[in-house]
Amino acid sequence: MDLRQMRYFLALAEERNFGRAAERLHMAQPPLTRQIRSIEEELGTSLFVRTAKGVDLTPAGEALLEEVPNILGLAERAEEKARMAGHGLVGRLEVGIFGSGILNVVPRVMSAFHKLRPDIRIVLHNMTKGEQIQALRERRIMVGFARLVPSEPDLSVEVVLREPILVALFEGHPLCAKAEITVRDLNDEPMILYPNFALSGLAQSVGEAFRRGRARLRIEQEVEDAVTAIALVSSGFGLCVTTESAASLRLPGVVYRPFRSVHLRDIEMSCFFRRNEESPLLNAFLGVVRQYGAQRSR
Repeated sequence: MDLRQMRYFLALAEERNFGRAAERLHMAQPPLTRQIRSIEEELGTSLFVRTAKGVDLTPAGEALLEEVPNILGLAERAEEKARMAGHGLVGRLEVGIFGSGILNVVPRVMSAFHKLRPDIRIVLHNMTKGEQIQALRERRIMVGFARLVPSEPDLSVEVVLREPILVALFEGHPLCAKAEITVRDLNDEPMILYPNFALSGLAQSVGEAFRRGRARLRIEQEVEDAVTAIALVSSGFGLCVTTESAASLRLPGVVYRPFRSVHLRDIEMSCFFRRNEESPLLNAFLGVVRQYGAQRSR
């Protein structure tokens, strides 16, 4: 007994008349009669008894009527859910994120996307850049956010924006009196670097800027995320070259100043995903990401 036959049965069970049921189903009465007979033969029992006014349900028909509306309702919901998923309107979006990205850019993008697609469940995974690349290849996430994403043949990378570089200082440090900080200003100052990972990132870019600026990089601490780095600055452990996103961490005793270096003016924030991915959900999300990037660039 398929869904089409269930609809025939339900129409007749509710109308209790072959003529009215056929009219409701937009079909002639003889084919409906044949379909009902076919259902009864398949089940091996009568579902209806004829009366002067039409038909009544047998006990078997009453039992079937208790279940058929629920089955048809579930089928309709499944069809609608599949249809919406096919258009990226429902589903689950797995996103890889990293330290300072969650402080500014990622929450804004997620908020904008949630307003457009409220039925999409967004799941965030805090991962290093290398972990995100692996998770994409294993299809554990759909899209990732990171800085300085390496070129990979199976991944597409799109720059969302370029963030200005700042220096985080603790209150009372002499450099707080300056409107902007240069590499030479930071020569031999105790510095806190992040992220402390092998893949190229902000820490490596800072090291290169010091080398090319002929300044000594004195590393006081190497940590894995922006929050820890700025917390150490707040505690007076040292200074930190960081990004505009990290400036949203208004920890007590921390002062931010623009960083001026011909070798490190800003740093990219990118999203990346599997190349040739055919997903309406991903396309919808990337549309929001691109719009956000365009607005920021203006």
